[in-house]
Amino acid sequence: MAAMHCGIKRNAAREDLTLIVSDFPATAAGVYTTNLVFAAPVGWDRKQTPSDTIRAVIVNSGNANACTGEQGDRDCQQMAHLAANVVGAQADQALVLSTGIIGEFMPLKKVAAGIDALSQRLASDEAALEAAARGMMTTDTVHKIASRTVSLGAKSVQITGMCKGAAMIGPNMATMLGLVLTDAKIPAQQLQRMLTEIVEDTFNCISVDGHMSTNDTVLLVANGAAENQALAGADLEKFQTALQQVCAQLARKIPEDGEGATHLITIEIHGCATRQAARAIACSVGNSPLVKTAVAGADPNWGRIVSAAGYAGVPFDPSGVDLRVNGHLLYQSGAPVKFGAAQVSASIRDSRDTLLELTFREGDSKIRFWTTDLTADYVRLNADYHT
Repeated sequence: MAAMHCGIKRNAAREDLTLIVSDFPATAAGVYTTNLVFAAPVGWDRKQTPSDTIRAVIVNSGNANACTGEQGDRDCQQMAHLAANVVGAQADQALVLSTGIIGEFMPLKKVAAGIDALSQRLASDEAALEAAARGMMTTDTVHKIASRTVSLGAKSVQITGMCKGAAMIGPNMATMLGLVLTDAKIPAQQLQRMLTEIVEDTFNCISVDGHMSTNDTVLLVANGAAENQALAGADLEKFQTALQQVCAQLARKIPEDGEGATHLITIEIHGCATRQAARAIACSVGNSPLVKTAVAGADPNWGRIVSAAGYAGVPFDPSGVDLRVNGHLLYQSGAPVKFGAAQVSASIRDSRDTLLELTFREGDSKIRFWTTDLTADYVRLNADYHT
């Protein structure tokens, strides 16, 4: 892999183009935004995945190639062709990821020159990995990487992922790009099943502002270089656990780096009738501006949290609800309890991490969800983003 500044972003010190190639034809799976308005690379990658012939992934930041019509589709296909050509492959053996400003045409001459330059810089060391992750970034303040090594019999398998995202984050999925690479040998359909299942519990359990993007994509690419046996039984379970851990670590990093955020909020929902019900409540609480601003101000305002659960569209018995904030019980069996407001406020103010736990008495389904607080800096960053 390799990354560089090719001229998409104004700041010449920031990478805006990343090329990743596989020495072997790789299987690939993808999960994409559910927004009806989707970017050209989303349409392209949907057609190519699942696949067992992928050789390259080209990623650009600074331009989303979204809402760009037929020209955007042609530009995306040309990017795939140029990336695939580096390894002597066909366009449909390359996947494309784009992120950045919506509604601007891709500066294809700059991208083409960049891909040509990157083809001479490909490396497999840590510096190349970090540069590749930086090449995804838009308003992110840090690059985001996670990795695990798994022993499968006599073989050692590596799983390494990178992602970007800091705002316009709201399932399904968030405004983010995710790319997970492994040298494991896995059939394409099995890869797709694993990724779809794991995304539900990771990248689809984060939010910053509840605004769904046009470009959200998570790709999982497995090139088989480890030459492991077919995954089954305990080996399959070990691999899935490690993949889940990588994706969860990456997913958490996105709201952790949320635009203007001063708090990472973890929402745990317990005791719902179904997982879908738990998710709906978590999203409702996590996307509430009043909940977010309360946490920003270290205000243990339990009424905002409970009422956000109440309008989630999920039936439950209000008298069977408990709420804890950072382990402090504020609300029990549908009524407030006495608590030290100053103590709870300090527990929010003095830590970047805030835990909201809502417990219901409807069943045994649960979910964990990550979001951020809402600050004046978020408003400033997004007001000034384009202009």
